[in-house]
Amino acid sequence: MKKLLLSAFMLIGLAFSSNAQDRNALGLRLGDNDGFGGEISYQRTLASSNRVELDLGWRNSDYYDALKLAALYQWVWNIDGGFNWYAGVGGGVGTWEIDNNRLPPYYKGNDDSGTFLFAAGDIGIEYNFDIPLQLSLDFRPELYFGNDDFRDNNFGPDIALGVRFKF
Repeated sequence: MKKLLLSAFMLIGLAFSSNAQDRNALGLRLGDNDGFGGEISYQRTLASSNRVELDLGWRNSDYYDALKLAALYQWVWNIDGGFNWYAGVGGGVGTWEIDNNRLPPYYKGNDDSGTFLFAAGDIGIEYNFDIPLQLSLDFRPELYFGNDDFRDNNFGPDIALGVRFKF
């Protein structure tokens, strides 16, 4: 029985050590881009220096609700050890809805909703710890197209902190 347990622990340890590539990362990207405060973030490594990132962001504010899906292709360059910097391009789609009942009295608009498309760039820096944890800080400028009346303009600078579990 002891040999069986020892063998099982050795196999589990081998499985975790052989998966040291950490091809996936899942976590949160927390920032503020015209109201998009939090995103669920997923990264998938494609090659040693390329990956795809998918982010699902949501916002439930006093005046409007919004949902945004972003997809980015990123290039990653190692600085030293687990310290990397990256850049990428991508885009996405989103939807929003204004609640006229909760707008401030000075706003005389009507209930409204719509969808939008956006193009995005991405540049950031990250640190991958020896444990399966990744911290990142990035800047994502976004250009919006379509029905986006709830924004003052068609540009959104997005700065965010990412915390992801690597597996």
